[in-house]
Amino acid sequence: MGYLIDTNVWSELQKRERIHLGVQHWYEGVAKEDLYLSVLVVGEVRRGIEPLRRRDSRQAERLEQRLEQLQAAMMGRILPVSLSIAECWGRINVPDPLPVIDGLLAATALEHDLILVTRNVADVKRSGARLFNPFVDVIIS
Repeated sequence: MGYLIDTNVWSELQKRERIHLGVQHWYEGVAKEDLYLSVLVVGEVRRGIEPLRRRDSRQAERLEQRLEQLQAAMMGRILPVSLSIAECWGRINVPDPLPVIDGLLAATALEHDLILVTRNVADVKRSGARLFNPFVDVIIS
């Protein structure tokens, strides 16, 4: 069984001693080779780092290092948005559009038969993707 990690879960994992216990327990119980990431998560993290760099360069540098570590650890398991994912995303957006990035993550999970691990379950529940919210310890299929 594989898991596609949403940005909100990755961000929670960075909190160390302040981490939500449900997220921590889930992460500690998963084989790291079963974890996947979308290029979209890398983009969202990057989008968070760049404005921070102007206000707090030290914190931005710490996050930059964590992003580099994440990319190295996930090498070979960072998934692109492919043509088939784009097609799937187009289908699951009818009749009611999903938030763009969340919808693309759901389409990626569907395409690769992964469970999307996210706090944003309500945003993508109707996508048909299998979902897991470690903040409340519930798998939704």
